[in-house]
Amino acid sequence: MKNMRKIVLGSFIAIFMAGAAKAATVEVSSNISSSKTWTADNVYKLKKQIYVLPGATLTIEAGTVVASDPDDAGSLAVARGAKIYVNGTKDNPVIMTSTDDVATWTPDSSHPSGGNPKTGTWREGANEWGNLTIMGKGLISASHYGGLQVGDNTKDPSGLNEKQMEGLTDEDYSIYGGADDNDDSGSISYLSLRYAGKVVGLGNELNGLSLGGIGRETDIDHVEIMNNVDDGVEIWGGTVNLKYISIWNVGDDNFDVDEGWRGKAQFLFLVQGYSIDAKQGSGVGDNCFETDGAEDSDAQPVTTTTIYNATVVGNPIDGDGGTVWRDNARVQYRNCIFMNLGEKLVRPDGDDGDGANGYGYNGTLSFADTWTTDYTVTSDVNACNGCSSGDFNSPGILYMAQTSGKLAEITDSVFFSNLYSSAYTDSDTYGVTVSGGSNSEKNNVVISGSDSADAPIVSITRGSLFTSTEGKGVLPVESIDPRPANEALTSAATAPDDGFFTQASYRGAFSAEENWLEGWTAADAYGMIVASSVATPTPTPSPSPTVTLTPLPTLPPIPTPSVSPTPTVCEAESISVSLSKLTLKERKSGEVTVTVTGDDGCAVEGEAITVVLNSKSKRSIKISSMRQITDENGEAVFTVTAKKKGNATITFKANGLIARLKVKVAK
Repeated sequence: MKNMRKIVLGSFIAIFMAGAAKAATVEVSSNISSSKTWTADNVYKLKKQIYVLPGATLTIEAGTVVASDPDDAGSLAVARGAKIYVNGTKDNPVIMTSTDDVATWTPDSSHPSGGNPKTGTWREGANEWGNLTIMGKGLISASHYGGLQVGDNTKDPSGLNEKQMEGLTDEDYSIYGGADDNDDSGSISYLSLRYAGKVVGLGNELNGLSLGGIGRETDIDHVEIMNNVDDGVEIWGGTVNLKYISIWNVGDDNFDVDEGWRGKAQFLFLVQGYSIDAKQGSGVGDNCFETDGAEDSDAQPVTTTTIYNATVVGNPIDGDGGTVWRDNARVQYRNCIFMNLGEKLVRPDGDDGDGANGYGYNGTLSFADTWTTDYTVTSDVNACNGCSSGDFNSPGILYMAQTSGKLAEITDSVFFSNLYSSAYTDSDTYGVTVSGGSNSEKNNVVISGSDSADAPIVSITRGSLFTSTEGKGVLPVESIDPRPANEALTSAATAPDDGFFTQASYRGAFSAEENWLEGWTAADAYGMIVASSVATPTPTPSPSPTVTLTPLPTLPPIPTPSVSPTPTVCEAESISVSLSKLTLKERKSGEVTVTVTGDDGCAVEGEAITVVLNSKSKRSIKISSMRQITDENGEAVFTVTAKKKGNATITFKANGLIARLKVKVAK
């Protein structure tokens, strides 16, 4: 079946590229001031930041390629009052990418090497062109104290609150915000955005898809962001709803929310990875979800949203949190999968955007209170002055995205193989992952990850551990079948029948029957998606012979099935280090042995031991390998080399077990 899939995929790419090869190249160097249609028989090459101006509509046909040379740093921005219609299909997506993307770009006079489109593969790369930015007239909670502020922004809901979009250079056409939450900026369907995120300046980067003040009449579904240098999707205010979104390998947050977004989302697939260009942050994917509310602790509107059916795959070594909460954000996560997180599932950020300490919702609620307070509770602090009845000051109008439950909650979800030492510290506090308390009936399931047969998805294969340019440990996902398995196959709750949500009775972003990434995404074209026909999920813990589940390095090896009698397996129960403390002189090295044993003292052979160093430690020492496999004695030897004077701590991890070694470097 794998060979058949390659033939089918190769045929698809060949057909697609046969059309692209015949296409004329249209260089786009001027803003779009009147309505235009871009067709699949042309390739549109962006020579700079191109703006669709107010009153104009840009329509992009299915199968159209929009690209930019890395040196040109082209991007596409839809101004407030303009519209865009991206009319891709599953068989003929619209692709926006760099001309260095060999999976979609044919050789031409400027890029004669091109690459073979039939063998398009994923590659390290980012920061090669701009992005797609859309700006609308929806209500935003813009900063009143600085930043990219435009006009006289206030803390109360106001259609006069406006802001300049980050990453754009034309001040006349980069403004978003207004008084129309029903604003219509067009529609997007089956769009693949690849290798974007051109850096204008530090802290002024372009995201894969930037949405500022977009209204709920705008339709966005089936969008992929692959290898962006900054965030995957970032939303500033407005009420736009999103569906079927895939974000894979970005250098900052996967899904970032700011300034009072009050829309809804369903079927989100987030794979935490890294960006080879580390100008933004660490170069390793930051938080999977980062939700900022209003930028000031007493401002309205605040972010208020409900997210159903997300599958979140973290980086288990140095990846950051699953959900981060700031500045009064009120978010409901339901029917989700969170697996392989490198940090906390729930991480509150105690600093408001205006520098104040604490979380408070308009000065009335603490972060802890949001987990026990009904969604109907609102504040009259900074209510809309001068608004008529049913206007901004009506919670039923302003905050329509939540219709039940608590202001903040995670329910009907599965947490798998999140082995960070404090992965559930805060989630336990708020009743997400423990029983007891007034808000504990969540229908959530926590799985330790000690048995790969219990994974909530069909399969995942990771590449070898490596250290990024910024010293971060990365375990890249090379292939995945993200359809649900085991505990994720069913859910006790379904989304409401409200005209937007699909009433899915499973957890995560995919049904057992369909992987909606197939056929149109870069991930599929690059061979990173396991075809649905390869395996059929099963609700039993017994793995199907057609399923290949590759365990994470922190998981014990799966014993090879054998005829009775079954051989005794030594399960990891403890981890120890041969030294209590290591002292080295600069530029000198020493060896340390790490041993993994079972409950009866047996040696655990074949166990993966990973190394974690914080930033301070990395300045003083380096390690010969960030990952070693134990030998027949349950041992792995690491060489520690001193770099400069200081103190360091080495953390060794294996199967959820942790051991630490203090290192002192002297002159």
